[in-house]
Amino acid sequence: MVVEIGSGMGETTAQIAQSNPDTDFIAIEVHGPGVGSLLRRIAALELKNLRVVRHDAVEVLERMVPDGALAGLHLFFPDPWPKKRHHKRRLVQPPFAALAARKLAPGGYLHAATDWQDYFEQMEAVFSAEPLLEKARQGKTRPTTKFERRGIGLGNPVQDLLFLRRQK
Repeated sequence: MVVEIGSGMGETTAQIAQSNPDTDFIAIEVHGPGVGSLLRRIAALELKNLRVVRHDAVEVLERMVPDGALAGLHLFFPDPWPKKRHHKRRLVQPPFAALAARKLAPGGYLHAATDWQDYFEQMEAVFSAEPLLEKARQGKTRPTTKFERRGIGLGNPVQDLLFLRRQK
């Protein structure tokens, strides 16, 4: 099972699920129109391996996902909260990294992407400091997202991070 946090309008999520029919996906999104859009895509593509949860992602991970249950976790273009005084609202903080690592099975992956350089640096530092995670040498591929296209249009470099759950 792979969880995607913040599936947005769902185009990328549906494309990934369609390309990986033998993997179960759960998309977590709080934005109602995004949930509706993804549900329409699931029906139109007749996807049987993608479910949607409209709720806070941290609560879903804490209360609905057993430790060690995930093969992967996608975090593509989370809200960067660009103002310095709002950085404390960013999802990727040490408690989230610890939670994500616990939910991943040994060898499971965490794939994150952003077009905000300072958030990339923060994510890299936070995930690198988590003892259960190790930075992977090779990246995973993913479709281009709407937020990625927007970032590229603004001249922001897009950067991906891939971490693996340590075996022990």
